[in-house]
Amino acid sequence: MAEIELYSATVCPYAHRTRLALLEKNVDFQLTEIDLENKPDWFTAISPYGKVPVIKHGDNIVWESTIINEYLDEVFTQKPLMPSDAGKKAIARIWIDFANTKFTPAFYKLLLAQEQEKQQQWAQELHHHLLFMEQEGIGKLSSNGAYWLGESLSLIDLAFYPWFERFPILEHYRGFDLPSECVRLQQWWEAMSALESVQSIKHPTDFYIAQYIKYANNTASGITAQEMRQN
Repeated sequence: MAEIELYSATVCPYAHRTRLALLEKNVDFQLTEIDLENKPDWFTAISPYGKVPVIKHGDNIVWESTIINEYLDEVFTQKPLMPSDAGKKAIARIWIDFANTKFTPAFYKLLLAQEQEKQQQWAQELHHHLLFMEQEGIGKLSSNGAYWLGESLSLIDLAFYPWFERFPILEHYRGFDLPSECVRLQQWWEAMSALESVQSIKHPTDFYIAQYIKYANNTASGITAQEMRQN
């Protein structure tokens, strides 16, 4: 019997984070796919926010992807994905928070924006965040390693990666690409793309272009789209 029950949706980048964490830590899990546009009635008993991912582990039900991933890292101690040093762990949490509060909102808001002026505004914002990630993040923390904290994969990498797999949708719908100055981020993206865990659940660009058309024309009705419009 699987140790973890994971409630997920293939298209969801937040659930993508947790699937990668489970694969990297080699934790056996039972996957239940949720149709986010037609969620079953019983799902609200599992997910109070009505979102994926959610995990059940014994009597514990945990939601919110970055909290789930820290939980998994603490419970399943093989292949640690967070530093043991308190200072380095704090730095990791700062960048995970940056992914949640700066990077991903700009990504979504650029995709949802319909007016040219708004698209330019959010493109500038996202460009600024990417340069900050390049210069103050991976550029300073990684040294010569492949990942954000050097040679070892961490939860920072998993916090950012799903949106990079989806990055081609910004180029397709908004003409936005990774800035040429982001050399380290490009190298990191290539290193992440080569991971066995990433390859095992990776989807082609055409899949994401089709799945995100409702974001691009601002008709997406999911909770994430609603939240991004409000903020």
